[in-house]
Amino acid sequence: MHPVQEIINGNIDHFVNQEEPSIALGRVTDEGARLLRESGLVRMLQPKEYGGYEANPRDFCQAVMELAAKAPSLGWVGSVVGVHPFQFGQGDPRLQEEVWGDDHDTWTASPYALIGQARRVDGGFVLNGQWPFSSGTDHCKWVVIGGMAESENGPAGEFTVPYHFVLPRADYEILHDSWNVMGLAGTGSKDLLVKEAFVPDYRTFNLADLNERVYATRNRPGNALYQIPFDLFFPGAISVATMGIAAGVVEHFAEYTGGRVTRMGTKQTQNPYHMASLGAALADIDASRQHVLREIGDIYDFVVAGGRVTQEMKRKARVNQVRAVRRAAEAAAMVFKHAGGNASRVTNPIQRTWRDLSVAMGHACNVDDPVYAAYAGALYGIPVPRGVII
Repeated sequence: MHPVQEIINGNIDHFVNQEEPSIALGRVTDEGARLLRESGLVRMLQPKEYGGYEANPRDFCQAVMELAAKAPSLGWVGSVVGVHPFQFGQGDPRLQEEVWGDDHDTWTASPYALIGQARRVDGGFVLNGQWPFSSGTDHCKWVVIGGMAESENGPAGEFTVPYHFVLPRADYEILHDSWNVMGLAGTGSKDLLVKEAFVPDYRTFNLADLNERVYATRNRPGNALYQIPFDLFFPGAISVATMGIAAGVVEHFAEYTGGRVTRMGTKQTQNPYHMASLGAALADIDASRQHVLREIGDIYDFVVAGGRVTQEMKRKARVNQVRAVRRAAEAAAMVFKHAGGNASRVTNPIQRTWRDLSVAMGHACNVDDPVYAAYAGALYGIPVPRGVII
């Protein structure tokens, strides 16, 4: 077990105790953020020279799953914020020094949606836009956001090249009243607004180059961790957080079932249909977890041995991610329909975790049908449609 997992497991009650206050506050509490920082979860994929672990990504995914099952909002923030060091570790050394040079525990938020527009100017870009869903943003000093930039040799005013832009806290505004939701309320995934912000070239990532490991090869030569494609690993981080929440629904249901008695006075543990749904759900949750963990572990072992991840491997990993998430969500749905009326009370953690799962399933990385179709189409040489995350 990785040391971070040991810290999280040893302090799991403290994480759980911060979940309800985070929901009420609409963001992770200061105490919850402190617990996450001290656990080291956000530094698991960070370069060693900046206090990171450069951990096996399987260990990161497993830690996220375990935390999200118990404290969904904190687990979600730990996953999303925790994957940014994986990207920044591939970036320009000047970027890494600016972000981590003074504080190795500096957090970065994101919305990666390619919403912004960036004009080319001498030395960089001028960025404008408004982005939703910046998880954990209140505790972050930087943000990495998506946008379309003018091409280097193309006409002005045509925004055609996808980029990620990295900005310090002074260059964007958090819209604090923008996060009013039915689930994952404790993540504080608020909107961000950027007006005429200059972003130097060294604080940008051309998305095609990022996905093709151009930055990793240039700035982290020989380091296997950063040779995992970003467009494989970031969706995977969303997947494992979502699966952790689905596991939490089933775990809460199992605990609730142990003491539940029907209005007819019989124990619910004596209901064979009820117990069958629980047994099947537990098996499906475990299968989903093992499916994704094994895949990312195998990919990491492959790059450690000197291999280069192919497009076929990425497509297979993505279809397995979305299928595993769907299986886990269906397992949670299977038991939730047996939970009865009392599960809908606001004091019951089953309904709260179910709502968290419903919101998590809406993330673009969890949309499954287009990925299935693109994966099958690839068997016949059909190009992946634009916008499909595979």
